[in-house]
Amino acid sequence: MKGGIMERIIKNRQIIDDPWQFIADDAEMPTGPVIVSLARWNQDRAALLERGGPLGVRWPNTTSVADWVSDLPHWDVVALEFPQFADGRAYSQARLLRERYGYSGEIRAVGDVLRDQLLYMARSGFDAFVLRADRSLEDALAAFGEFSECYQPAADQPLPLYRRGR
Repeated sequence: MKGGIMERIIKNRQIIDDPWQFIADDAEMPTGPVIVSLARWNQDRAALLERGGPLGVRWPNTTSVADWVSDLPHWDVVALEFPQFADGRAYSQARLLRERYGYSGEIRAVGDVLRDQLLYMARSGFDAFVLRADRSLEDALAAFGEFSECYQPAADQPLPLYRRGR
């Protein structure tokens, strides 16, 4: 949500109004679903937990997933950052969250997120996508239908094609 207006995102391969608000580290805490930075989580952990309500964290791609496993049950959303489209560390973070640590909450791609990456992000474990403001959500949805099958196993399909049968 920006300035009281709901932002639109792609979640579970549909365009939806996003009820979540990204909250700056120095901003007042509003009501409703909020996503805070990892730094704010560290600073205000007790107050955020006491607050109740849906909570998410925005996670830099330079931070190890293993360092925060014990906090995963507190977060409804983990927003993984793509500071630039060519920096793919968040793909690995998403896959670790889903496959190694069993995180079943929303994994959201934020930052420099482009249409051509969406299918690969979904295969890595992402289920929500905040596209750059200059991109069309409707056009981006087509990315999910460009390949009818994927050969390799991934977070979205644990069996390789040859093991799935017909």
